Amino acid sequence: MYLSRFLSIHALWVTVSSVMQPYPLVWGHYDVCKTQIYTEEGKVWDYMACQPESTDMTKYLKVKLDPPDITCGDPPESFCAMGNPYMCNNECDASTPELAHPPELMFDFEGRHPSTFWQSATWKEYPKPLQVNITLSWSKTIELTDNIVITFESGRPDQMILEKSLDYGRTWQPYQYYATDCLDAFHMDPKSVKDLSQHTVLEIICTEEYSTGYTTNSKIIHFEIKDRFAFFAGPRLRNMASLYGQLDTTKKLRDFFTVTDLRIRLLRPAVGEIFVDELHLARYFYAISDIKVRGR
Repeated sequence: MYLSRFLSIHALWVTVSSVMQPYPLVWGHYDVCKTQIYTEEGKVWDYMACQPESTDMTKYLKVKLDPPDITCGDPPESFCAMGNPYMCNNECDASTPELAHPPELMFDFEGRHPSTFWQSATWKEYPKPLQVNITLSWSKTIELTDNIVITFESGRPDQMILEKSLDYGRTWQPYQYYATDCLDAFHMDPKSVKDLSQHTVLEIICTEEYSTGYTTNSKIIHFEIKDRFAFFAGPRLRNMASLYGQLDTTKKLRDFFTVTDLRIRLLRPAVGEIFVDELHLARYFYAISDIKVRGR
């Protein structure tokens, strides 16, 4: 899809190039496209970096879980309702489609009720850590164009790291840390994207903004791509030419928004209080109903 769209745009460029005024065929890192726009002087050609359309990249990924047997349901087990240790009549059973919660349910169509979701085994082996790596791989380079959004059906984890790879999973770098207590979990002062600037946009931060455990309507975790774009394109992203100019001339910035793989490291489930309730360990697990990644 990416390639066919690019070739179509390129073919259009070649077709009109014979009638256009002299202009370079490339604009730094990007090919050049043009379109007609209407101004007070009439119709004129507007030149821009040639960009394939942004699309839902979860349609093309491969997902891998580590440990591979971390998904609930084999063997079947019961788990408690979120935030209520006395309602433990929910069942996960991998052999029964209506009760199974496999990884592909993180990427299926949402909007149904109840939501479909992937779910881990419960924390029955406490105090051994309940940790899961969810790796998303594309086998090609992806330029991110919108926020990465993870929707939890369980409480949002007390500790989590979002990581990225630029070399197909051979090496990894942190994208952002998430914790209810950044100083305790990662020895980092808590920050938000609002604390950054054009000069510090590449800083890796730990945020406490998305790690409240059982708050109603607080299921979503963001990695804020658009807020970082806004440092160069303005708060409403109207000056995208400025952003593309920065991406073209600053390799570190371009690499920051580019991935071949993403890894979600779930390090500690939502506890909701200071101490783990060892009498009701079936209330602690991870469950994700949706992951959104847009790019080109």
